[in-house]
Amino acid sequence: MIGEFDSVPMGQRFRGFLPVVVDVETGGFNAQTDALLEIAAVFLHIDDKGFLYQDKTLSTHVQPFEGANLEPASLQINGIDPWHPLRIALPEGEALNYIFKHVRQAVKANTCHRAILVGHNAFFDLSFLNAAVGRCGIKRNPFHSFSCLDTVTLGALAYGQTVLARIAQAARIEWDDEEAHSAVYDAEKTAELFCTVVNRWQMLEASFNDDACALNFGEPRAHDSVQGR
Repeated sequence: MIGEFDSVPMGQRFRGFLPVVVDVETGGFNAQTDALLEIAAVFLHIDDKGFLYQDKTLSTHVQPFEGANLEPASLQINGIDPWHPLRIALPEGEALNYIFKHVRQAVKANTCHRAILVGHNAFFDLSFLNAAVGRCGIKRNPFHSFSCLDTVTLGALAYGQTVLARIAQAARIEWDDEEAHSAVYDAEKTAELFCTVVNRWQMLEASFNDDACALNFGEPRAHDSVQGR
């Protein structure tokens, strides 16, 4: 949580965009026809050295919109029973407004001008989010409507893997197959991965800058010493 670290606004780190990690669970693969069933959003903050950390997680179950398609195969994977009597779910509009309210507050607090969705296969999550926004007639969507940051690409770059569980294993991030396909679990693991890759780059960049500074001050490099023998 913010307060445990010396945090600073994130407005300059991602060109004025605030990364918010989102995972959705759905009743299928078609954002226009299939139900949005669960949303989780993980908020991040940055310290004065440029390192990212996970902050709070928000989530809500979502009621299928009227006429929504529910594919049995998808429900079997995510384990959601949309009609379970103990499943406390909000209508789409209320669910989105609940998440969006906190996103807008975070955008303002971090001196950003808009949020950008971070996800694993982020186009999938963004497409369902955009479809729900359209159905509900929401005018102030805090997320960029088409740009996103995808941990599939980051995982391939940093670890040579594209499946979230395999990237997590390569990055030494704890993974539990029994917990997977919950929006909260997947969003938090995606957030952990995103922070890990960004922070790894931050450390590499800092190391490179230190080397460049040493060269500028005329400090000898290892191969220069060898050549001078």
